[in-house]
Amino acid sequence: MIPAMPAATATRSRQASYAALQFGRVAAMGTVTALILVAGVWASWDTAPYVMLTKGREQGTVAVTRCDGDTCTGPYTPVSTGSKARDQVVIDHTVAVRKGQTYSVVVKPGTDEVVRSGPAGILYAWAPLGGGLLLASVVVAGGLRRTRAAWVLAGSGVALLTAVFVAL
Repeated sequence: MIPAMPAATATRSRQASYAALQFGRVAAMGTVTALILVAGVWASWDTAPYVMLTKGREQGTVAVTRCDGDTCTGPYTPVSTGSKARDQVVIDHTVAVRKGQTYSVVVKPGTDEVVRSGPAGILYAWAPLGGGLLLASVVVAGGLRRTRAAWVLAGSGVALLTAVFVAL
């Protein structure tokens, strides 16, 4: 404290700087949390609209006959009206796709690429959001110091990822 400065002014100055630091911390961590959640939704939205909004889309089944690296291929058998049979379509090779199995799928418009449909496909599409929820819970707990909200986010993420694991 400066000798000529009254004690009350120094206290107010400390309180103001503490409030400014608190606001900065909350703003920064809130922004990081929002970015993590938006990134989770963005990553999920690559597949989600095809799986969730199936009206008017080609639906059918694929019998996986070959898997190479990151993709699997097989013949496509249509189920919905207006869909045409294809000799070969491409599906991502994940833990959920195995050679010799048949899966219900939706065709991405204008391509020969398909994605899993039904409850397993919906849950798998939203798996990146589950990871984002878990990561955001750590930021909310540590950076925002909101433990209840962090537990809700973590519980939601764990529930989503567990449902994906069970469904696939």
